[in-house]
Amino acid sequence: MLSSGVAVDLPVIKAHYADILCQLVEEKGASRGTLLTAADIRPSALSHPDNLITVSQFVALNRAALVLSDDPALGLEYGRRLKFTTHGALSQAAISSETIEEALKVLIKYFRVRFVYMDLDFFVDGDDAVIQLKVRHDLEDLYVFNVEVVLASLMDVNLLLFGTRLLDGGSCRLSYPSPGHDKAYQSMFGAAVSFSAGANQLRFRKKYLGLPIALSNPVARRVAEEQCEEELRHLEANLTVSGRVQRQLESVRWGRLPGLEAIADSLGVSSRTLRRQLSAEGAKFQAILDRVRHTKATLLLQTSPLSIDEIADRLGYSDPSNFGRAFRKWEGVSPSVYRATVSAS
Repeated sequence: MLSSGVAVDLPVIKAHYADILCQLVEEKGASRGTLLTAADIRPSALSHPDNLITVSQFVALNRAALVLSDDPALGLEYGRRLKFTTHGALSQAAISSETIEEALKVLIKYFRVRFVYMDLDFFVDGDDAVIQLKVRHDLEDLYVFNVEVVLASLMDVNLLLFGTRLLDGGSCRLSYPSPGHDKAYQSMFGAAVSFSAGANQLRFRKKYLGLPIALSNPVARRVAEEQCEEELRHLEANLTVSGRVQRQLESVRWGRLPGLEAIADSLGVSSRTLRRQLSAEGAKFQAILDRVRHTKATLLLQTSPLSIDEIADRLGYSDPSNFGRAFRKWEGVSPSVYRATVSAS
């Protein structure tokens, strides 16, 4: 079951993403018809780039492509094919920004309009600017593929705009062990690639954040962002109730995570109604809250100077010892040991 909060039978993925993948696998000798049949996609659905396919169809297409191509590095190659024009208004808004930092903020804000079951984050860690990707589904067989696609696509856009400049002092970190095609990673991301690193990150020197973007255009950016906002509203409307709750919790960048009453109020319903709606989906508020707490806890421990007591408070724990118990259940170690281990790696 996908945990993105978007129902898998809703058409929210642009058809041209599927078309580009089909073209790539066809070049490797597979039949487009076989691919589309495996994913239950009609050929006519790919006839126009603005057509939409469902999440479940795209997932099935990814699986079929991996099998039929017999190429373990397919994700990296597919990511390279997703040029900045592929992403439409999202890319236009980013490349119309004044600097790299502004472009990254645009990407973070609207990333989900193109990659519905993944989240992108950006932060500064010492001398590094860090782009971090989190995959929000439990499809283990597609995890590496999805990470490769997104990071390779981001890197390809970077190379187009800035050449190899950002590779100087940069690195790529992956949360999983080497999938066996290390040379393909080094060709894409440079020599500084590390696996089993605990997170999926592209890192470059923070001094480059102020680099100007040659295609900066305030008018074009405003128009593109308006289109992204419209697409985001459409996506939010298609979220499940549990998805809406999760998005509300995830959107809290500063301050304490809200409780059930506050979330219900922000969604315009009573707490009793929200509990009933979540129950109808087989979900519970506490489980969603704990999932968000886990994600935020690991990120804060990795990147924040906050003390462990301050992190516990920010996550909504009135007693830091309760945070410690919860974290040990999630990661098998205490927050302090986790932070020390991450800092040493």
